[in-house]
Amino acid sequence: MGRAKSLPPTAGLTATAIRIPESAQLNLAYPASPQLFVHEGARQSLERRLNMASAGVPVALSISDNTAAMISHRYEGGILRVRLHHMFLDAPGEVQLALARYILRDDREASELLSRYIGSNGHRVMRRSRHIKLNPRGKHHDLFEIFQELNERYFDSEVDALVTWGKRSHSKLPVRQTIKLGSYSAAERLIRIHPVLDKGWVPRYFVASILHHEMLHHAIPETRESEGRAQLHPPEFRAREREFRNFERSLAWERGHIRRLLQAR
Repeated sequence: MGRAKSLPPTAGLTATAIRIPESAQLNLAYPASPQLFVHEGARQSLERRLNMASAGVPVALSISDNTAAMISHRYEGGILRVRLHHMFLDAPGEVQLALARYILRDDREASELLSRYIGSNGHRVMRRSRHIKLNPRGKHHDLFEIFQELNERYFDSEVDALVTWGKRSHSKLPVRQTIKLGSYSAAERLIRIHPVLDKGWVPRYFVASILHHEMLHHAIPETRESEGRAQLHPPEFRAREREFRNFERSLAWERGHIRRLLQAR
């Protein structure tokens, strides 16, 4: 992609924005000013790409989870200040290149490509609803207490996700064949832990290992392979997962107790 030959004058402030299509907007109740955890490496990489295309004008990039303006920029003090929705951090290369063309040259084809990308990623614009009922304190394990300890030790207290025990199943079906011990919803920024782990015979360090894994999903965005497939556990994820001090111990405990977990209610 060629570089822009000229840029608008910096006198005064100008701003433009692409807005999400009405069909993709969601009517949800939002919490007051939630914080967004941004993968700094991904932000810096995209900022460098924009700077390479900016014909010498410095670009300062910030990331948001704005539910209306997905892309906005303005010139201020000789700096091009760009604000993007976090969906662009792991966007395909062609989309990130289109960002540069749209922001720097108001390229029409780039604008159309970006509009299609935003429309197809409308589900990522949701924020968690304040009506979600949280239940982090179990009979044997307090998830919020464990979450705080993990957040301070492994995440510099920067993970702002919510955490709760999942709903208990009253099914009378035969013994389950599989079990999902934890899950993370990026749309709600919510971690759910299977209530089968709230047992006196389940060690606290094992509950912490499951919670640590789901917190990593919040902290490390998925990547895309060359074929375009999503990779939920990129190398950085696996490396940081092993930093958990009881990682191997937790794997061994799970292998030794998986049958009991499958049978538990």
